[in-house]
This record gives sequence, C-alpha cells and structure tokens, in this order.
Amino acid sequence: MSGIQRTALVLAIIGAINWGLIGFFRFDLIAAIFGGQAAAFSRVIYAIVGLAGLYCISILFKPDEELERVPETQR
Repeated sequence: MSGIQRTALVLAIIGAINWGLIGFFRFDLIAAIFGGQAAAFSRVIYAIVGLAGLYCISILFKPDEELERVPETQR
C-alpha cells in the first residue's frame, strides 16, 4: 500500500470509530474536540474523512497483486 492509501484508510477508520461512538453512546468525538458540529474546523475534518472514505472505495476494487507487494527472494 502506498502512503496515501494508508492515510486514507486511517482517516476512514477514524470516521468509523466516530460513527460508532455516535451510534452507541450519542457522543460525537470530532464535535467534542473541535467545538461542535457546526464549527468550521469540525466541518473540514468531516469533509476530509468523507473524501478519505471515497478514496478507500478505489482500494476495494484494486486487484490483489497491486495491493500485496511481496519482494521476490533471489537465489
């Protein structure tokens, strides 16, 4: 995986954890940290996480050969 793919995956995981917290405990961690859901910086974070999730869709449809780069052993 490339660096951008890993970053997008980490951001998507953060978003999933936030949605889990909202669903189970009615607690929005991003809003709590950055000043509410309507705060400008919170909205930027939500947008970045959303874009990362959309980018992760491309990872889903990549062939396995492109994702797993196992170095060949030389004999």
